Amino acid sequence: MAEWQRTHTCGQLRTEHVGQTVTLNGWVLITRTYGNQVFVDLRDRYGLTQVVFEADAADLFKEGKELGREWVVSITGLVRNRLPGAERTDIATGTVEVEAKVLRVLNACPQLPFSVTEFPDEELPNEDLRLQYRYLDLRRRSIQRVLTQRHKVCKTIRDFMDANGFLEVETPLLGKSTPEGARDYLVPSRVFNGEFFALPQSPQLYKQLLMISGYDRYFQIARCLRDEDLRADRQPEFTQLDVEMSFVEREDVLAVMEELSADIFEKCLGVKIPTPFPRLSYAEAMAKYGSDKPDLRFGLEIVDVSDIAAASDAQFMKAALETPGAVVRAINAKGAAATFSNTQLKPGGELPKVAETYKAKGLAWMKAESGKLTGSIEKFFTDELKAKLRERLGVADGDLLLFVADKEAVVCDALGAMRTHLAAKMKLYQNWWEEKAAHDEAQKKKVDAAKKRKELYAPVPFQPRPEHFNFLWVLDFPMFGWDEEEKRFAAMHHPFTAPMDEDLQHLAKDEDLGKVRAKAYDLVLNGYEVGGGSIRIHRQDVQSRVFQILGMEAADAQARFGFLLDALKSGAPPHGGIALGLDRWCMILAGTTNIRDVIAFPKNQRARDLMTGAPAAVDARQLKELGVKLG
Repeated sequence: MAEWQRTHTCGQLRTEHVGQTVTLNGWVLITRTYGNQVFVDLRDRYGLTQVVFEADAADLFKEGKELGREWVVSITGLVRNRLPGAERTDIATGTVEVEAKVLRVLNACPQLPFSVTEFPDEELPNEDLRLQYRYLDLRRRSIQRVLTQRHKVCKTIRDFMDANGFLEVETPLLGKSTPEGARDYLVPSRVFNGEFFALPQSPQLYKQLLMISGYDRYFQIARCLRDEDLRADRQPEFTQLDVEMSFVEREDVLAVMEELSADIFEKCLGVKIPTPFPRLSYAEAMAKYGSDKPDLRFGLEIVDVSDIAAASDAQFMKAALETPGAVVRAINAKGAAATFSNTQLKPGGELPKVAETYKAKGLAWMKAESGKLTGSIEKFFTDELKAKLRERLGVADGDLLLFVADKEAVVCDALGAMRTHLAAKMKLYQNWWEEKAAHDEAQKKKVDAAKKRKELYAPVPFQPRPEHFNFLWVLDFPMFGWDEEEKRFAAMHHPFTAPMDEDLQHLAKDEDLGKVRAKAYDLVLNGYEVGGGSIRIHRQDVQSRVFQILGMEAADAQARFGFLLDALKSGAPPHGGIALGLDRWCMILAGTTNIRDVIAFPKNQRARDLMTGAPAAVDARQLKELGVKLG
């Protein structure tokens, strides 16, 4: 071992190491110079150790004063106790320090584009700058904790799946383009000019083929790529836990995933999640919450008032109800009458803008005040109809009633978004990391107060609780949805999802396709879809009919999916599975709403890697080899 190599990490030293000579390697977090001492906080991914340079070693003392932030050093020294009153209870090494005897500078560092220290008074630079210098951003302690936890999540998954008889099998990254849903990322072939591989949007077909091959319990922590518009919880390349099982029904898949979910939360966050998870049908979720991934940490249920509206003199509501499939629904925001002014409720105000973003033509409202209903549409309702509204919506003084009249899909979208907007505005729930921030601030004040009294106070760590996390299964999705643009039916999940057995009869008639329900299921956590799957079609005749419904002629289906259709005729067992979005899981476990925070090298919101400059132009020779012409 070289003289400069470490004997211990910067998070390892304790009282029992006092008197030992050790060598530490790491980065200089900060230096503090006094008359006869220089204190250096030395950091690696394991923790922080205080190193002291004493003035009686003049040359070493001088070298210590010259150290700068983020210099990479090796320090050999003697472990000793800190002076009474100088201990730190907020770090594991806080009772000891290292008296430096030898300093080796392994790499000096110029001033960096931004600080990575994360002191409370330091603001983070903008995200684009941090992504440009991601190798520096990754030094931040908070990101190191997140990536360490991500590793723990993956290890927990692998241990659980192995213990339950699953085999981890890798599937190809270079496959065939079978465009359904999002756009593929294409890779041109050098050997076969004019032909392309597609990067996997998921391992869906491969895992089904594994079931047909007899590997009855498969999993993979798989990399997937989709060329789609980005947002805070979506990346062009992402990771999912991919699972498939043979000879199962829906209940078998759900039971395994609930057990895995509970295992992840207990081992990675110390939270015991109760099982089984609640369930809602797709129809119930949309009717009550306006979303197929509702957040149930708060109420604000949506209520149908179409019959009451139809009997009123509100012409805009009655006109809307003349359209087939139109409804009038309402939310009672309990106690919110004083929260939102009439200006915020009138056209152009805060709440109408939320509804209009989702194509609603407007937002009607009433307030319950002093035993009366007042507001924009009160005059159109008789006392009898007002009494019915009060009863159906559970109205009390101080409540705010919000109405949308339109096609059902528009009403669901508008009131679903309104529901989440109201909950955030009215603080009807608190994310666990927000509660943690308040807790940590209170603990810091106690530590500071104890220091003033020259006492020690060990801060109490925050512990998330089960009520911070609301799991939910959404079941019984429609198998098909009507695509207005294409004027044809499209698969609600993917074209390999099996119909409910009792709905197989409806596949035969085009006019009955809206009645077909799928053996599909989504796992929802705090309003995020964190998993989705289905029981698959294992009969070739049913799969061929589904392809036909989706607009594929027999020859087209054979060209795209002939290998699957042939495999389904070769002894395909009943099978089904699910994929969990690992990045979203890690995002929630880490306490952030930005998926880029839990990925080591993410793309920005325009799918560009600001650090490497990808995507980038390539030279003409490469394009010629690939047979690709631009323009």
